[in-house]
Amino acid sequence: MSNQVPSTEPAGADRIDERAERVKQATSTAVNSTKQAVDRTADQVEHGLHHATDQAAHAAHTAADKAADVSDRGREVYDQTRERADEWLEQARDYVREKPVQSVAIALGAGWLLGRILRR
Repeated sequence: MSNQVPSTEPAGADRIDERAERVKQATSTAVNSTKQAVDRTADQVEHGLHHATDQAAHAAHTAADKAADVSDRGREVYDQTRERADEWLEQARDYVREKPVQSVAIALGAGWLLGRILRR
């Protein structure tokens, strides 16, 4: 009987070692696979963030350009309107200088008419 006990122990130890090696390899493979998946996902997230940042920057630049265009157009319209008002004011001054009596009569008539309209 003593012959059989030593022969089963090394065979059992070999099987344990083999199984431990298989578990070690499976664990190593699972870790590597998980690491690769995490790396791919991180790369995709990073790419997505860069893309989103680029789009946001482009949209901000476009909005700033449009705002500048609107501001410039508004300034042009304001300047044109002011020039017209100055021209009309100058024309009114010229008319008053050329025809002062008629200008006073027109002003009195306009004032009287405006007073009548506002009383109602």
